[in-house]
Amino acid sequence: MSLRWGPATAAALMLLGAPAVSGCAPSGAAPAVPAPVSTAPADAAALEPLLLDQVPSGLPRVPDDELDPPAGEKTIDDVARYGDDAQHEEGVLAQYGYQSGWERFWRSGDQVTSVFLDRFADAGGAASYAADLAGNDAEYYGGTLDPRPTDLPAGCLLVLRTTPAPEHGMAGPAAFSWCPSGTFTVSVASVAGDADAARAEVLAVTRAQLDRLPPP
Repeated sequence: MSLRWGPATAAALMLLGAPAVSGCAPSGAAPAVPAPVSTAPADAAALEPLLLDQVPSGLPRVPDDELDPPAGEKTIDDVARYGDDAQHEEGVLAQYGYQSGWERFWRSGDQVTSVFLDRFADAGGAASYAADLAGNDAEYYGGTLDPRPTDLPAGCLLVLRTTPAPEHGMAGPAAFSWCPSGTFTVSVASVAGDADAARAEVLAVTRAQLDRLPPP
């Protein structure tokens, strides 16, 4: 089974392109800021306790090993290999200061919810990654970008596609969110029977996942 659409997909990352100057934030993003003092986990495996176990819709969780490639713990090499040009992909991720991540999926029939938790070297990289992915995914998936959704904390972004996108494996309307929180980025996606249900699921899952993270 492959569910590799949604936030942090290789297709979206390949659209970004690496910044022209090493060490600078990606084009159009806010300059990087010094990393805050944080209790962020030191490796990908330490992210697992921070991930949600259940989602508000009650969808059953998809075992990590039923996906191809498997979900769960992710290194920069794992994420880079999602793309056709792993070397380029890894360079893009490195410019954001990507450290490690974790993926988790829930599914019943055509309804799917996913959570991606990624950790970066500093808060500027996390915020730049979220902003750039939101803009690129809105274009790639043909959705409408809301840069200041009122139902999510400041800095979060939301994309809504009100019709199915079978060319991307989406059997129903979809919603996506991206939220930086200190050195973390939370990315949530939902495909549901209607746009309101997809949006409600994404908002509820995003808030619940943010609540599980250490203070920024």
